[in-house]
Amino acid sequence: MKFSILILAFALLTSCQTFGQQKTENYADLTANINSIIANNSFNGVVFLTEDSTTLYSKAIGYSDLKKKTPLTINDQFVIGSISKQITAVLVLREYEKGKIRLENKINDYLIDSKQTWSKEVTIHQLLTHTHGIVALDAPLEFKQGSQFHYSQLGYELLAQILEKVTGKTFEKLATELFNEYELKSTFHPKNKRYKHLVKGYEENENGVLEFTPNSLSNYAAAGAFISNVADLNKWNRLLYSGKLVKKETLELMKTKYATRIHPVFETIDYGYGLLFKDGEQNLQIGAFGYAPGFVSACYFYPQTNRNLIILENTGNNLDDFKKTFKVHTEIMELIKKQTPSTGNK
Repeated sequence: MKFSILILAFALLTSCQTFGQQKTENYADLTANINSIIANNSFNGVVFLTEDSTTLYSKAIGYSDLKKKTPLTINDQFVIGSISKQITAVLVLREYEKGKIRLENKINDYLIDSKQTWSKEVTIHQLLTHTHGIVALDAPLEFKQGSQFHYSQLGYELLAQILEKVTGKTFEKLATELFNEYELKSTFHPKNKRYKHLVKGYEENENGVLEFTPNSLSNYAAAGAFISNVADLNKWNRLLYSGKLVKKETLELMKTKYATRIHPVFETIDYGYGLLFKDGEQNLQIGAFGYAPGFVSACYFYPQTNRNLIILENTGNNLDDFKKTFKVHTEIMELIKKQTPSTGNK
């Protein structure tokens, strides 16, 4: 009997060692493959990949200031572009959970001084999902509200204004309170000048030369101008998808397909509230891309493996073809996706 127990214990130990060795080998292959993708492309930025609390890959490549040749560091801050929209969506949904905002309510229920007739027609839900048809504050709707999709920065700016009305606080203060509450110490609204490590952004000109872009923060903050770094965005993902920023049932609203878009990188992509995913892949690969002048970003979560991938770049190349601009991002994403089971839970 004792001999049998010893054999069983040895078998279990050997099995665990083999499994651990396989995981180590898989991580080594993953690192080598990511290094290969970066080496075969023009990339100036930071790549950060975690699984649970383990960092699988962390590397800064290139410069924060191309002229001075200042090396990038893993803690440097970037403008995160449209990744900002999920932050705004969370702020809206936290007020929804308090009963201060109703998703089916109209803009005019909050911004009562609006003179546009569409303010009495367009809902909060439609602002969140880019299905509102607003193209300018002084213009009629492009299409009947709720009938089509048109990607809109203005819609998220209107959400910021609605948040200010219902809370009595500036959008900057609301965002800053959220970041402070969850100790996102490197994430800032652009009007909050306490950030110290924001890198310079560069765009390729018509001659293929990278030039400093001074208007990286010119977009509406709610739509595309928040500032962060890879560690904070990794923490944001962990907070969001574990149901700590909003309730689990509210998170499901964020992950629900409401509209489909022909995307310049993904071709066909579905939209929730500030989150993007391929049809039926909400529980496989979910997140967002971001582009601000000179800044090319990706922030994705892989629910089956609890992996988070953050890629922040401060050079915009091949801007006439965003598939090339985001080539490193999409190739690494595809690599991680191939290692992810399509069904089942971890």
